[in-house]
Amino acid sequence: MPARPAVLLAAVLTSGGLHPRLARADGPADNVPDKVRLIPPAGNDLPPAVEKEIRAGLKELQDLLKGLEKYEFYPDVAVYEKAVRWALDYKEVYDGKKDAPGATVRAVLKSGLERARQLTDGKHPWTTATGLVVRGYRSKIDGSYQPYGLVVPKSYDFEGDLPHRLDVWWHGRGETLSEANFIDQRSKSPGEFTPRGAFVLHPYGRYCNANKFAGEVDTLEAIGHASEHYRIDGDRLVARGFSMGGAACWQFAVHYPGLWCAAAPGAGFAETPEFLNVFQNEKADPPWYEQRLWRLYNATDSAVNIYNVPTVAYSGENDKQKQAADVMARELEKEKIALVHLIGPKTGHSYEKAAKDHLNGRIDALAGLGRMFTPERVRFATPTLRHNQSAWVRVDGLERHWQKGYVHAALRLSISDANGQSRPATVLETEGVTAITLQFRPGEFPDVLDGSALYIDGANVLQYAVTNSDRSLALSIRKVGGKWQQVASPKPDGLAKVHGLQGPIDDAFMDRFLMVKPTGKPLNEKVGGWAAGEMKHAVEHWRKQFRGDAPVKADTEVTKDDIDNANLVLWGDPSSNAVLAKIADKLPVKWTADGVTVGDQTYPAGTHVPVLIYPNPLNPAKYVVLNSGFTFREYDYLNNARQTPKLPDYAVLDVTTPPNSRYPGKVVRAGFFGEKWELLPDDGR
Repeated sequence: MPARPAVLLAAVLTSGGLHPRLARADGPADNVPDKVRLIPPAGNDLPPAVEKEIRAGLKELQDLLKGLEKYEFYPDVAVYEKAVRWALDYKEVYDGKKDAPGATVRAVLKSGLERARQLTDGKHPWTTATGLVVRGYRSKIDGSYQPYGLVVPKSYDFEGDLPHRLDVWWHGRGETLSEANFIDQRSKSPGEFTPRGAFVLHPYGRYCNANKFAGEVDTLEAIGHASEHYRIDGDRLVARGFSMGGAACWQFAVHYPGLWCAAAPGAGFAETPEFLNVFQNEKADPPWYEQRLWRLYNATDSAVNIYNVPTVAYSGENDKQKQAADVMARELEKEKIALVHLIGPKTGHSYEKAAKDHLNGRIDALAGLGRMFTPERVRFATPTLRHNQSAWVRVDGLERHWQKGYVHAALRLSISDANGQSRPATVLETEGVTAITLQFRPGEFPDVLDGSALYIDGANVLQYAVTNSDRSLALSIRKVGGKWQQVASPKPDGLAKVHGLQGPIDDAFMDRFLMVKPTGKPLNEKVGGWAAGEMKHAVEHWRKQFRGDAPVKADTEVTKDDIDNANLVLWGDPSSNAVLAKIADKLPVKWTADGVTVGDQTYPAGTHVPVLIYPNPLNPAKYVVLNSGFTFREYDYLNNARQTPKLPDYAVLDVTTPPNSRYPGKVVRAGFFGEKWELLPDDGR
């Protein structure tokens, strides 16, 4: 199979590896919302002389960095400066060595200074190094510099043209995995697997969130960055991980099935409620909308997508987290797919050697074959347009978000026409889907078939002639008046939920965003105080949990560029926030001095606040969010399976109930907007 150039990854993309045995197991004490541990935990105090020495070195590094922004490889140095600065400023020094306090931070500082001096001279030798290499990129989300680790094969020829296999390895849970600790690990350890001749990419994942939300985007950005700087074979990407990293592997396998040639999840978790019951002894029974939103990251709800991802799971026989593969096997059996599940005998939460060798053999064989970029059949399920593509099938519309959307597509079938003659056909069976694009890049459409038929749900929709001589095809179809028909563009007319603009609130923080603080007088003191406190919480916890400085501007400083290119997170009310005042009458939830009105119900303005996500009336291609950061809170940091959205598209909060470790106030109403962003009479139930 011919190798695909790395540039084609852009069409799809638009470990730190803690050893699995070091992952912390949460206990019953972490089931008490009123008494939660600090995550990340407080670090160790440094002797004053040591801290003074490190700060002096940090100042030298910062001085060297001035003026180096013009260099392409500036982020490769900036990640070191950030790692040292954050370790000092936020008490995240976790060295336990009394005889060498701050040794890890010192080592990272030393490497950063070396890189800065080299870059000052116009040199960047780490970019042509083999072995263990730390790289960095600037994230589109918040402009932060994020690190990732690479194992560059010693056989890699920087002057050659042969693309290489790349394995992504997602690390396990590590509550002390600061940037400094991650960079130190990636500078010393190649990790659990180092396939011969392959790159291994270790995403930082923005700390300890199981590669969800901004952590999910981190993986895609890291792959994209590596593909720009190394010749990566886009047809030989392998997904791997263990423990928390195994959970990430399950999620990426079902959410991006067209990206991987193979997946090898180990242990981890594959969904929220059953795992919490088994592993945490927690019977999760949150409100209906939270349970609906479990589907965003429940791999079990999209298990059928494994049909197009060759997958080999691993578990230790005595590991509680074997539960993940067991529930996936159960769901796959319903689809008549038997999960290949290797089990290490008499083994706990680690790899057993013989099973590990067997696993490597299977994955190496699959990687040798490469990704099947034009499978004759695609089976794809999704409850949200956030994850909407598998191979040549892209879902552009759903009947209702968070309900089942499913496509079974087949090429090269023979269908008898009205005259009894057999004709070549593409056949689709759908459920809960309203718009689809069939897209084949040059060379991917299997045959140039003049007059090939398209059947959807038993009806002959159209005869289409494939005339592109490069064997490409892009065909969009949409349900109009209950019937499928070809359309010129996949974009619907008017306001509608589409990929990247479908909610819930947390979705706004998977792309560039801007926190907009109010400068005016609030409607009342209580609401103003609550908004100020929650904004402070959102900014602080974005740093702690997603490892970036949340961009913040005053409402009077927001520019056209901000409106054009960022999701605006508006804090305050229509009286205090000038941007919110401009759009308040264009939102489906009304907020005035008289109250918060949802449909025909009004809640008192002095004690109630709306939070919501909606296409920005000033630029409907971007979101506007009212009074919310990401929606999971301190209690959910204690177990990664809890880290799911806690609020849907909109909610009304009674702020006389103070914020706590689970909610920003008492939720008196919450729901989802419809597919045209309209209010639904049943709140989207």
